[in-house]
Amino acid sequence: MSELVPEPRPKPAVPMKPVSINSNLLGYIGIDTIIEQMRKKTMKTGFDFNIMVVVIEEGGVKMKLTVIDTPGFGDQINNENCWEPIEKYINEQYEKFLKEEVNIARKKRIPDTRVHCCLYFISPTGHSLRPLDLEFMKHLSKVVNIIPVIAKADTMTLEEKSEFKQRQESMPFAVVGSDKEYQVNGKRVLGRKTPWGIIEVENLNHCEFALLRDFVIRTHLQDLKEVTHNIHYETYRAKRLNDNGGLPPVSVDTEESHDSNP
Repeated sequence: MSELVPEPRPKPAVPMKPVSINSNLLGYIGIDTIIEQMRKKTMKTGFDFNIMVVVIEEGGVKMKLTVIDTPGFGDQINNENCWEPIEKYINEQYEKFLKEEVNIARKKRIPDTRVHCCLYFISPTGHSLRPLDLEFMKHLSKVVNIIPVIAKADTMTLEEKSEFKQRQESMPFAVVGSDKEYQVNGKRVLGRKTPWGIIEVENLNHCEFALLRDFVIRTHLQDLKEVTHNIHYETYRAKRLNDNGGLPPVSVDTEESHDSNP
C-alpha cells in the first residue's frame, strides 16, 4: 500500500513593504501643515490616514497611509449590489475600532484602520456618470467620505473634460498617474509619454493631480478624519450599540486606558 503524500500547505502571504517617496522629486508636498490642524498632539504621536501604501515624512511629521485596492469593481456582467463587499470592509474597520474602544482598559493608542477617504475613479469614456457610479456613491457616501476622480484624463479633450466637470458641479478631479520620470526643460518630472509629448503629473495645465493632493493633504486632511470619526463612525457606533440591545464583546488588557478620539 502506497504512503499518503500530505497536501502542500499554502504559503503565507508576504507583507507589502512600505514605499518611500522622494519629496524632492514632487516638490513641496505640504504635509507639515498638519501641525496647525492637530498641534502638539500630532507632533508627539503622529497620525493614521488611510488612503495608499506609502510612508512620508516631512517637517518632522510622519504620515502612515494604507491602500485598499478594489480591482475589477463594476466589471461583471451583473453588477447588482457590487459595492457590498466594499461597504462590508469599511464597517468591519469600524467594528474593530469599536471593540477596542469599549474595552475596560483601552490601549494607550487605538490602532486606527478606519477608511477616512474613498477615491472613486470614474471612467473617462462617455460624458456623464453611469448608473453604477450613481448607485455606488449613493450607498457608500453613507459610510465613508467619497472623492470622485476622473481617471486617465489624458484620453479626454479639454472641451470634453470641461463639459464633464460642469455636469458634475466641477468636483471630479481629472488626474493622470505615473511612476516614471522624464527630463523636461532641464528637470526630472513624473509623467506619461505619448506620441505628442509628455504629460506631466504635477503640471496643472495637463492634469489636476496637484489639486487632488492639496485637497486631501494640505487643506482637508483633518476634516476627512473628523467627519469619519464624528459622523460615519458615530452613526455606525450608535446603530451597533442599539442592535440587540447590547455591546460588542468586551476584553480586558493591561494597557493604560486613554481618550481615543483623534
